[in-house]
Amino acid sequence: MTPLPPTNYEIAQVCLLAGKIMLENGGETYRVEDTMTHVAEGFGISNSHSFVTPTGIIFSIDGPEQTTRLIRISERSTDLHKVTVVNAISRRISKGDLTPQEAYRLLSEIDAANTSFPTWVKILAAAVASGCFLIMFKGMWHDFLPAFVTGGAGLTFLGYFNRLVRIKFFAEFLASLFIGALAFLFVYIGFGHDLDTIIIGSVMPLVPGLLITNAVRDLMAGHFVSGVSKGAEAFLTAFAIGAGIAFVLSFYNGEGMV
Repeated sequence: MTPLPPTNYEIAQVCLLAGKIMLENGGETYRVEDTMTHVAEGFGISNSHSFVTPTGIIFSIDGPEQTTRLIRISERSTDLHKVTVVNAISRRISKGDLTPQEAYRLLSEIDAANTSFPTWVKILAAAVASGCFLIMFKGMWHDFLPAFVTGGAGLTFLGYFNRLVRIKFFAEFLASLFIGALAFLFVYIGFGHDLDTIIIGSVMPLVPGLLITNAVRDLMAGHFVSGVSKGAEAFLTAFAIGAGIAFVLSFYNGEGMV
């Protein structure tokens, strides 16, 4: 028995799920739109349209069975492994290796999978990166351990504040405030020496580097709505980090005394 051809609704479901996974895990706007278009073309749909913003995706298929779908994006993180896997699935679809049902099943498994590193690995990586950034910014080796501890503790408290407050920018402000206070405490008791380099190295894991990069790439690709909104989000994050550190430094003078 010859299988029935896929419906526009099934194809739209696959395209939206692929776009949702990529956008939620750090994919650029133009890459998300390009992947959705290629997936639709792989299933024989050449008249599809997609409009992607950081908070939502609209996908439409023209024709007798016109289909328009909207999906809301409420949470975003960074997991480039999922973006890579979705790209691999889209290439398999373009080659005709997958049906819409098979592609949707694979994408659903990717969406549900927890491929991120354990929390302790993230904290350890942030601590090591903080110490390395301190050296890169011409800090002294005797401040490596204070930056190591402060950077790891800062990321730990960021995760805690995110669960407690549920307001991203306020959580980042509190985390940077904690980093500044802990760095000042280390310098005050003599465990650390150069407050500036300890703070700079410790806040680097909080800096929205991927967000800034995606904002610039979206602007260069002509996606001005997404580029400006991502740039504004990066600016607010940087402002929250700077405000938390500035609040601590306002109680500190050049001699390291309150």
